[in-house]
Amino acid sequence: MRILITGVCGFAGSSIAESLLERRENVAIIGVDNLRRPGSEMNRRRLRKLGVQFIHADIRAASDFESLPSVDWTIDAAADPSVVAGIRGSSSRQLVEHNLGSVVNVLEFCKAHKAGLLLISSSRVYSIPALNALSLVDRGDAFHLDCAGPLPRGLSTRGIGIDFSTSAPVSLYGGAKLAAEVLALEYSEAFGFPVWIDRCGVLAGAGQFGTPDQGIFSYWINAHLRKRPLVYLGFGGTGKQVRDAFHPRDLAALLDAQMRESRAGGQRIYTAGGGIGNTMSLSQLHAWCDGQFGAHPCQSDLRQRPYDVPWVAMDSTDAERDFGWRIEAALSDVLEEIARHAANHPDWLEISGL
Repeated sequence: MRILITGVCGFAGSSIAESLLERRENVAIIGVDNLRRPGSEMNRRRLRKLGVQFIHADIRAASDFESLPSVDWTIDAAADPSVVAGIRGSSSRQLVEHNLGSVVNVLEFCKAHKAGLLLISSSRVYSIPALNALSLVDRGDAFHLDCAGPLPRGLSTRGIGIDFSTSAPVSLYGGAKLAAEVLALEYSEAFGFPVWIDRCGVLAGAGQFGTPDQGIFSYWINAHLRKRPLVYLGFGGTGKQVRDAFHPRDLAALLDAQMRESRAGGQRIYTAGGGIGNTMSLSQLHAWCDGQFGAHPCQSDLRQRPYDVPWVAMDSTDAERDFGWRIEAALSDVLEEIARHAANHPDWLEISGL
């Protein structure tokens, strides 16, 4: 089997490539990346040692696909990964080119080669007003979902499912991701190649390029260890906002199961994440770091950033039912892995572009 991975030198792409090589025999992986992200060159060298065929290409350019070999599956892991992309750090046009225009080129490639597509989407396709309207309970160091009353459509005690509202606004980033999902399904129907879409919670693990806007677990641990200034933004400035997280090795297991699934039709969009059991607030993460590295003060800033939401945890029930998929890496193990990597890479924040 031949698999193309876009964004292969990013954290998700490189981790998925490595995991699939471990999981599958007789698999050849071709990876493309424009090496735009600081630190990505390090992953290029590592992947070549693993046998990944690396091609320097920018998937925003249709002509860069002309020299790519035919494959059986494409995993689209390329994106500008920040939810504030388009309003900070990059222009709105750049965001759309990265996260939507490039997907059109990927889809045309899949159409030409009859290759299946696995589109890595995001939990940020969900409605920001709907997320901000969730009934939450403040339990001192974190917000928790209030399950005493009725829950909105698409939300259960296990978290957010595919039927939760995607009404605008969802952020420019989320809007581009949602539009990419729609296009992928339409191309699949029109041209007869399989598509799976996975709306992922936060991915986290050693080697992630962390910034305050993306890769928050890696950023926070590295910044705490180096005694860099840390700030709780919004929601009272107490760090009670919550996210679920899971390791890209677990995502690779889901992608592997989807590539092995031969059924046509039926559900094509799935939610995947750490779920309720793998959630943590910033305050809890900071306390964990205090226990590992010694106390470090955290400042408070009451200003609310655009697109911030108080609570997200993904319900992976559908993926469990259809693919027998469950996460294996507990959040505590993921944090310890990041901490070991941080201790061994004192310049990681600089490598990440900070």
